[in-house]
Amino acid sequence: MNFLSLVGVELKKIRRSKILLILLIPVIMMWIPSIINADMNFDLRGIPITPENNFFIQGFMGMVWFMIPASLVICTVLLNQTERSNKGILKMLSLPISTTKLCLAKFTVLILLAAFQMVMSIGAYYICAAIVTHTQDYNFILEPLYVCKNVCSIYAAAIPMAAVYLAVSTLIQSPIFSVGIGLASIVPSVLMINTKIWFAYPMSYPFYLIMVAYGRAAEGVYETQIAWLPWLPVAVGITILALVVSCMRYGASVRRQRQMCIRDSLKGDNYNEKQNFNCDFYHYALYPVDDPATAYL
Repeated sequence: MNFLSLVGVELKKIRRSKILLILLIPVIMMWIPSIINADMNFDLRGIPITPENNFFIQGFMGMVWFMIPASLVICTVLLNQTERSNKGILKMLSLPISTTKLCLAKFTVLILLAAFQMVMSIGAYYICAAIVTHTQDYNFILEPLYVCKNVCSIYAAAIPMAAVYLAVSTLIQSPIFSVGIGLASIVPSVLMINTKIWFAYPMSYPFYLIMVAYGRAAEGVYETQIAWLPWLPVAVGITILALVVSCMRYGASVRRQRQMCIRDSLKGDNYNEKQNFNCDFYHYALYPVDDPATAYL
């Protein structure tokens, strides 16, 4: 089975989930206050920025600081829990497919979901900008090229963060602890962007870029040049390292339990009575399914 087919299988798994709704809710939550407080864009307290640029940046600032990272945390946990809740991972691991491909397919779905949220954010911005333009009698709508360029850069900066959250979710089996660690890691990003080693903290990447955009729109507020070195090589290295860890540890505990089940069953031992965890996936270890699409039927 090729990689694209595996991605298609992963997309089928979330078809009936509420992940898309989870991605939409933060977008709505962030832009409603921007509409309510639209008049505040004219009271800039001496900051040299136009109201339309301030409306755009302030609206996306909350998204990149908390909502986008939080959405990635929730999505990674839900993607992994979908496997664990109905034991789909047991069936998938019985296929003659490398766990590396399975893990990378899951990561591909994760960044596709992030891209979908970015598209919704662009749509929400233009809807809100049109509403505010009408209510305030001032044009708040920025050029699509400027908006898309900034949003695409934020999306690209979120990829290393997504890889790290996937690694955390893979290493930590408990969804509560995985979500807790992920959400806790968001808070320091505001502090990290003002340090010399901000590039070593992937959760601060999107917020750093929106602050650079703020600095370009409001001269003197923040730096206007992106420090590509050492940021770019460090970001690539962190992404690769996180994906390697995820691929190595993906389904590790299940594979270990399955091997124990096979070993004890071949010895004729009653494994369910001797051990304190369920081994009913033993059937799939010896009789693998042929089609990944049937793993969730």
